Amino acid sequence: MHLSEETVVQAKQTTASEVLVEQVDIAIIGTGFAGLGMAVKLKEAGIANFVILEKAGDVGGTWRDNHYPGCACDVQSHLYSFSFAQNPNWSRMFSPQPEIWAYLRGVADQHGLRPHIRFNNELAEARWDEATSLWQLRSADGRRYAVRVLISGMGGLSRASFPKDIPGLDGFKGRMFHSQQWEHDFDFAGKRVAVIGTGASAIQFVPQLQKKAARVDLYQRTPPWVMPKPDRAISGFEHQLFKALPFTQSLFRAGIYAMLEARVLGFAVNPKLMKLIETVARKHINKYIKDPVLRRKLTPDYTIGCKRVLVSNDYYPALAQANVDVLTDGIREVRAHSVVDQTGAEREVDAIIFGTGFAAADPIPTGLIFGKGGTDLLDAWKDGPEAYKGTTVAGFPNLFLIVGPNTGLGHSSMVYMIESQVAYVLDALRQMKARGTRVLEVKPQAQAEFNAALQKKAVGAIWSVGGCKSWYLHPKTGKNVTLWPGATWQFRRQLARFDAQAYQIES
Repeated sequence: MHLSEETVVQAKQTTASEVLVEQVDIAIIGTGFAGLGMAVKLKEAGIANFVILEKAGDVGGTWRDNHYPGCACDVQSHLYSFSFAQNPNWSRMFSPQPEIWAYLRGVADQHGLRPHIRFNNELAEARWDEATSLWQLRSADGRRYAVRVLISGMGGLSRASFPKDIPGLDGFKGRMFHSQQWEHDFDFAGKRVAVIGTGASAIQFVPQLQKKAARVDLYQRTPPWVMPKPDRAISGFEHQLFKALPFTQSLFRAGIYAMLEARVLGFAVNPKLMKLIETVARKHINKYIKDPVLRRKLTPDYTIGCKRVLVSNDYYPALAQANVDVLTDGIREVRAHSVVDQTGAEREVDAIIFGTGFAAADPIPTGLIFGKGGTDLLDAWKDGPEAYKGTTVAGFPNLFLIVGPNTGLGHSSMVYMIESQVAYVLDALRQMKARGTRVLEVKPQAQAEFNAALQKKAVGAIWSVGGCKSWYLHPKTGKNVTLWPGATWQFRRQLARFDAQAYQIES
């Protein structure tokens, strides 16, 4: 599956006014878990004619970009890591961001991926050229690439989401930033800080702010359910055991997988079971929040699991401190040095931090990927993102999405899902080479039937019946476009082999 001399000439002709930097078989977008995992498996399969386009100056994806105080994983690191690159040196059950980032850099180095990576090369446009059957890629600085196969490793939690309905933000004179773009040069000591949002990032950085700031105003729209975090340090004995007998770490990993996978019974099989888990979360609130007014503010009115279930041992203790106020009346406007709520109360602040999460329901921006007939991927997704097995999209030949629509999880490790998709893509590439395939595109009917069955299953899951609005659901259609409504092993089984019969193939 190499570019022919004729194809290369055609590619150069289509970009006569631009500099065509490289012609390669495969381009991967991003160097997070998805991009690096795909690249490692390509090399293991003897496929070397590929590049990885990375917008930043180092690898790491979301674990490079999110570096706010307290940032850590909410899945045990022995499972939230590659099965083929297990790390016996994790310091804790739930590793902090610097450790995960270092792990990803180590994977890139150990597997010799850096020569394939084109750093500071943000993708500006990917356009399918039907004349040459190639993806024409243009980076933000004008560099161009012609590739046979395009693999997106752009994660669902890569585009920061900002509130769009708060007047006056542009006129604020203090410091203002999103948690993903944390400004470490700002000294919070003695400052008055407004935090907007109470999602997974906020519950990690708010306790750190509380220790330093004079006052923290936490603007909460909907309270999250927060469970105790079963975190602890990994002992020296465990480190030695995992190094001396690697199979023991594999067994430990399998035990964590089985424990987390059992939770799918409440999430997707019988949501009534979530009421049992809810009792644990209520006890967690009651243990730390003694003020009945604050307790009412922090107790959700929807079933646990409807939104992302969060884990923290220091969030509630921080909110109970005298220098933290939880405000639930909504924001009417922002002024030069203050925030005004819907009751008209004005509170002066020195900084505003957005803990408002990511655009997970629309992970790929408009104007980025264009398929057959010049169709923008977002226009093909008018009713919300959908793909065949979360990986391929009708009308977009030779394109594979890792961490695509409905591959997210509410109960286990995304790395497991990523490895399942990587195996599927790798099998597709093998079959393309064996068949002499030039163009491969999923049939619209196959995609429609897959998603009809998926949405039918999702209707009864906790995300749809739990009584809340969440970023799991598309804002326009209300469809679950984010999560896989079942067990992870079921997803892996469906992607165990590339099913060529579901595709239109040109050889």
